[in-house]
Amino acid sequence: MKGNDLLELMDRANRLTREKFGTVVSYSKNVFVPLTRLCRNRCAYCTFRREPEEVRSPYLSPEEVFEIVEKGKEAGCKEVLFTFGERPEERYDEALEWLEEHGYSSTVEYLVDLCRRCVEEYDMLPHSNPGVITKREMRKLRRWNASMGLMMEILSERLCEESGPHEHSPGKRPEERLKVLKYAGELKVPFTTGILIGIGETWEERVKTLEEIQRMHERYGHVQEVIVQNFRTKPGIPMEDHPEPTPADLLRTVATARLILPDVPVQVPPNLNRETGQLALLAGANDWGGVSPVTKDYVNPEAPWPEIEELKRLTEDVGFRLRERLPIYPEYVRRGWYHANISEVVERLSDDEGFAR
Repeated sequence: MKGNDLLELMDRANRLTREKFGTVVSYSKNVFVPLTRLCRNRCAYCTFRREPEEVRSPYLSPEEVFEIVEKGKEAGCKEVLFTFGERPEERYDEALEWLEEHGYSSTVEYLVDLCRRCVEEYDMLPHSNPGVITKREMRKLRRWNASMGLMMEILSERLCEESGPHEHSPGKRPEERLKVLKYAGELKVPFTTGILIGIGETWEERVKTLEEIQRMHERYGHVQEVIVQNFRTKPGIPMEDHPEPTPADLLRTVATARLILPDVPVQVPPNLNRETGQLALLAGANDWGGVSPVTKDYVNPEAPWPEIEELKRLTEDVGFRLRERLPIYPEYVRRGWYHANISEVVERLSDDEGFAR
């Protein structure tokens, strides 16, 4: 794509964003809890995943989890972001034994209990990224989660073939991930999803993935946010020498995401895009995602979060206003898309527009 063509595409996307969302760019102040770093998947670009011999314990204990949560609450965070490896008990005896010793049959069952305590004891709202789960499991999590998430990444069987980045990742099969997106719609779960670009996909595969997300959203109206995340190389991963997407490629994808999903907020992670974040706002993005004043991004530990004041300056310098939201987006607060178990906390933490009070 030539420079003028890209600028025209960005301009179209920017005008559509302002038409649909005005000049507000949102973010959520959160605390990041890496519940377990064991995972049944082995993606070629991941540094988060560990083997049992590389960790002190298969899971964080409740004491460790709530030490993190307490620090987040003291810092004014409202969201507890649970991110972890997918179904490690299916791959590792160590994980299953730990769960059984602590009275749980699965990672999701342990997660449900932790989310309940976040709400009841700390007045904070969980947002969980549990990977591929069943509809029954999602129904249980919905009782104690303000929102949930699963990246579609790239919906491509080709990338699951031999030597592809998802060759050893059963949870990355397109049909498995789409099922979870469908369950969330059926259960009215405000849902965060998105794409991961630069892992060997074609442009057509990116567009197809965004179109599949839009198709689900048109049916259920539950996609609260689409993330455009760019692959960043890291030492020690199988894809260490794989080229990263260029800034122009990222901006083209952000603008395309806006045009395909006109009613859905588009997020670009600010810690992965310190140089291009402002341009992403001019290409149609209108959310920075979760930003933590307490914990690092354990998925991208080399990329520290910007300070909130820096984020405010970056946003205002290109003509937008920064506003804090909850993990559940304002539209879904206003719709009442949350379980009675968390309603008191949601209503206490939100203002009349559904943003963070």
